[in-house]
Formats: sequence, structure tokens, C-alpha cells
Amino acid sequence: MKRFRKVIFWCHLAAGSFAGLVVLVMSLTGVLLAYERQVVAWADARGLQIAPPAPGAARLPLGTLAAAARAVKPGATPSTLTVRADPAAPAVVGFGREGVVLVNPYTGEALGEGSRGARGFFRAVTDWHRWLGAGGEGRAAARAVTGACNLAFLFLVTSGLYLWLPRSRTRKQFRNVSWFRRGLSGRARDFNWHNVVGLWSVVPLFFVVLSAVPLSYTWAGHLVYRLAGETPPAPRGGPAPGGAQTPGGRPPAALPLDGLDPLLARAAGQVKGWRSISLQLPTEPAAPVTFTIDTGDGGQPQRRAQLTLDRATGGVVRWEPFESLSAGRRLRSYLRFAHTGEVLGIAGQSVAGLASLGGAALVLTGLALAWRRFRAWAARRPAATPAPTAPAPGLLSGARSD
Repeated sequence: MKRFRKVIFWCHLAAGSFAGLVVLVMSLTGVLLAYERQVVAWADARGLQIAPPAPGAARLPLGTLAAAARAVKPGATPSTLTVRADPAAPAVVGFGREGVVLVNPYTGEALGEGSRGARGFFRAVTDWHRWLGAGGEGRAAARAVTGACNLAFLFLVTSGLYLWLPRSRTRKQFRNVSWFRRGLSGRARDFNWHNVVGLWSVVPLFFVVLSAVPLSYTWAGHLVYRLAGETPPAPRGGPAPGGAQTPGGRPPAALPLDGLDPLLARAAGQVKGWRSISLQLPTEPAAPVTFTIDTGDGGQPQRRAQLTLDRATGGVVRWEPFESLSAGRRLRSYLRFAHTGEVLGIAGQSVAGLASLGGAALVLTGLALAWRRFRAWAARRPAATPAPTAPAPGLLSGARSD
């Protein structure tokens, strides 16, 4: 058992030394991203919150809202349109990665593109979290690095729990590694902090790190479906970010959105207590129209449902509440939002953010302990002794030279 523990320890030390700096970057950026959705919504709403409409006021047609947004971004094609149950909330027209435009749903006034500063900040933080700030062709290599370091972090979390167990299972020893102790410095302080933070972070960190593996590797995403006894779905193609493109690379002309408003009313009546409805704007005149109906805060997949309607007849093509999805799809959705804690709402986001902060503390204290160990090892190495100087021939033979 002692030998096994020693092997685990050295593997733990090696993995931490290899992946430490990358894990530190991912942990710190994870803290900054903890409340991204709420911060962006707050930043967008500053100065853009519309006055409550008069009683009985009707929203403008969806085509009018999309046209108002296109006037702000004339070279882009809208891909989504979101309306909220809150009458004081603007409609949001999305243009893929090119941003959004907020529109007053009662007057058609384009309110602007939201907070560019907040969106740009979180986009930069996300780039560092996923790709270490790399862009273009360098992202594939950076993603391989972050994926490998995330796997190393998963090993660190699981092996750290084993190493946390004191060798002598006394109450005093457990207390020493379960809570912060005052008056410590140097190695003793780093050791205490590393153990205490690791203990209180291990459970949420395990789920945060584990749920990131399917996001990093296709094989891991497929494994989720296979564990549920299902065949992984085939990769789905889609339009380029910012909207569909013609073969020549030009954005297509705006498709007429006439007739979509009755479908929106049909979707609104499908689920009581909805808070937002997002419409995937159709790219073909006869294509079915898909609505995502959300009764949560936007990050809880279990509170979402999709309704697909025939554009010509208004009939239901497909109705997919979350509970009707296959076990594999539900598990995959849970894992996606478990990584950010959003699956449990604001409380889950807070726990995930604190766990990421704990991950950063574990890296810093772990690297400090590794450095102290290296310095102690270097100090214990025997100093090199100089080679003996050959004596004069006369001294060797004992002869005198007069």
C-alpha cells in the first residue's frame, strides 16, 4: 500500500507540473465566466430597458423587428429572434458570432447592439478558456493542449482525494487537513491550504472537470450516448456563423417572414409560464419553423422544449419537451450545463465559480510545494569535489632534488 501511494504521489506531482499553468489559466477564466449570462444581460439592459407598453398593446410583426435589426447590420443575415414574456424586455435579434441587435418590440426602434464592451470582454475570456487565446489555425493545437490538460486535471482531482487521506487516521491528523490553521508559513502553510481547498472543492471540481471532457473530445461525447445504450448522432452541418451564405460567399437576401406571427402565438400557447421564446429564422421559404420555449433562466436544459411547426399549415411537425428526449441526449445536455453550473441555476453557477477559484488555489499551492521539493532535493545533492592534483615526481618517489 505504501508503494502504491508513492506511485500515485509521483504521478500526481508529474501531472500537476505538466498541466499546472494551463489549468491555472482555465480555472481563472472559469471564475470570470461564472456569471457571464447575467452580466451581459445587465450590461445590455443599462439604458436600453423599454418603458412598459400601454395595456393591450400588441407586439409588432416579427418581420418588422428583423428588418429593424438588419438596418443596423446591413451586411449580415439574422439567424435567431428572441422575445421575452417580460413586457419591458426588448426583442433580441441574433446574427451568430457577429453579435445581436436589441429592438423595441412595440415601436420597432433599434436600441443598439447591446454592450459591446461586456460581450467583447467575455469573448476574449472565452478564447483564453478554450484556446489559450489562440486564433485561426492555431486553435486546433490549442484545443488539443487544453483537452489534454483537462484530462490531467481530472486525474489530479481524483488522485488528490486519495492522497488527502492521512497516513495515520487520527482525529488530529484529519483536523489538520480539513481546515485552515493559523500561524503557518512556507511549506506547512502551502500543504495545509492545498489539502483544505482540495477537500472542500473536490466534489464540484470533479463534475466541472468531468463534464468538460465531452466538450473537448468527440469520442467522449459519443461515449456519453453509448453509456446510455444509444448510437451517437451523426454530425450536423449548419450555416456559417452570422447566417447562411450563398455559393459566392454573399449573404442571401432576407427571406419573407410573413406568416410567422401566428406560429409564434401557437408556440406561446404551448407552454404556460414561458419566459422566453427563440425562433430559428428559416433559411428556406417552405422550411418548418422551430421555436425553443424556455421556462427557466436560459441555462437549464431541463426547462426547455422545442416546437417545430409547419409554416404553411401551422401543424405540429415535432414537439420535444426535455423529458421526451432520449436518455443520451438528456445526459449530454446535463453535462454541457453542469460544466458551468447553470443546470442548477444561479446557485449552481456560484458553486462552479467557487470550485474554479479553488482549482486556481490548488494549482498555485501545488506548484509552490513542487518548487520547494525541487529546491530541497537540489540542496541535498553532494557538492562536486575537485579532482586531486597530481603530485610532483620527486614527491612520489621520495627522491630529493638538491
